[in-house]
Amino acid sequence: ALRKAFEESGVGHTKPDLQSATHAWTDWVSYAVDAAQRSVLFLDTMRQRGNNYLQHVAEGQPPLLHFEHETVMDGRKLARPVNYALLKITPPEGVTIDPKRRPYVIIDPRAGHGPGIGGFKDDSQVGVALREGHPVYFVIFFRDPEPGQTLLDVCEAEKAFVKTVRELHPASPKPVIVGNCQGGWAAMMLAAADPDDTGPIVINGAPMSYWGGAFQEGEGDNPMRYAGGMLGGTWLASLTADLGGGVFDGAHLVQNFENNNPANTFWDKYYHLYANVDTEPPRFLEFERWWGGFYLMNREEIEWITRNLFVGNKLWSGTQGTGGKTFDLRDIKAPIVLFASMGDNITPPQQAFNWVADVYGSTDEIKSRGQVIVGLLHQDIGHLGIFVSGKVAKKEHAQIVSVLESIEMLPPGLYGMQIHESKGRDGKVEYEVDFKEFRLEDVAARLNRFERNDEKPFEAVAAISEFNQRAYELFMQPFV
Repeated sequence: ALRKAFEESGVGHTKPDLQSATHAWTDWVSYAVDAAQRSVLFLDTMRQRGNNYLQHVAEGQPPLLHFEHETVMDGRKLARPVNYALLKITPPEGVTIDPKRRPYVIIDPRAGHGPGIGGFKDDSQVGVALREGHPVYFVIFFRDPEPGQTLLDVCEAEKAFVKTVRELHPASPKPVIVGNCQGGWAAMMLAAADPDDTGPIVINGAPMSYWGGAFQEGEGDNPMRYAGGMLGGTWLASLTADLGGGVFDGAHLVQNFENNNPANTFWDKYYHLYANVDTEPPRFLEFERWWGGFYLMNREEIEWITRNLFVGNKLWSGTQGTGGKTFDLRDIKAPIVLFASMGDNITPPQQAFNWVADVYGSTDEIKSRGQVIVGLLHQDIGHLGIFVSGKVAKKEHAQIVSVLESIEMLPPGLYGMQIHESKGRDGKVEYEVDFKEFRLEDVAARLNRFERNDEKPFEAVAAISEFNQRAYELFMQPFV
């Protein structure tokens, strides 16, 4: 049988086939031409990326918003100046805004990049709110921090922004505060410091409990949370800022994101561009213009972030303030919407939700304080997709806008928001939203399969970090 199969295959008995050789040669020539053309287009895209960066820097690195806007309030002119400003978004042609509808105030993350990600394209958080007829305001920041500004100064400026929005819309309900990533905990600090002026809070992919993130035992899930411990704590951020003359370069934060997935950093995204070079360059260049624009922080700001949040994990405890200033998240009275994704390895769901268990402790405590907390969980979108994906904007963000009044009417408690997708008679996609009440204890157990045992080593890391920080300040900082 083996000999028969060998003979039928013709192996060893095939005569040279001129036609096959010609086809092979033609295929190789075609491949070489295709590869050469792709390489030229790829390199031209790289050239354009560099030119875009230089142009953006020459323009002063303005916010990369897709929409026209005007400055309402410049934080650099406040009594305690900060490099923040409040913009009013101008609705595009064909979109009508009702000034009596609830205004939206969107806070973008200040995590190394510049502002604009919440209004990066037409299908975005800004776009869906405008199309529903809401006035939209956007909190931006400039590249260089004001001398001596702190995050507490920033919080005070954002309080002033919200008061200004309320004055501009006296007949409207309190404004919605939308916070993306780092802007999420900034929004929570703002709401805790000024609960009388802020309406519902929507925080997207916001790491509120930095130590959480284990789905599997022994797998080292979501490795970015280990960075502080692997580097010896917060002292390295202080050293970097001191070497910068008291200014911390946001490029270091961006590098942390890059280090989280080196395969994508050095290969995947470029291969994807090369493989789809006929259609991919516009999207690639648009994203890289934001990704490659680095902003700065004062030493005091990055130290506050690393000591109280990244390593200290104190946001939820109400003890992270300085100068006698504390933020108790239980002071927030407006509904809170938490949007996270199972596919997010920067802010896994545990980091987005665990603070609720830490702050309130039980379902009864949430209800006794009259609080409404709504969780929305995507199954697979990555961290940046929460903010920039058009599909997410048209589905999750649009539905949050459309049902916010219903959320305000819910009785106190913890709810899961579920979005059901179907096709209407006209073939268009339609969405239906419902809310299911959960017990905090059950949600915490479901998200934390290992009862948060993976967080215990972080307590030791925090203690070692404080020791290293004090040692640096005593022995190295004067020399640096």
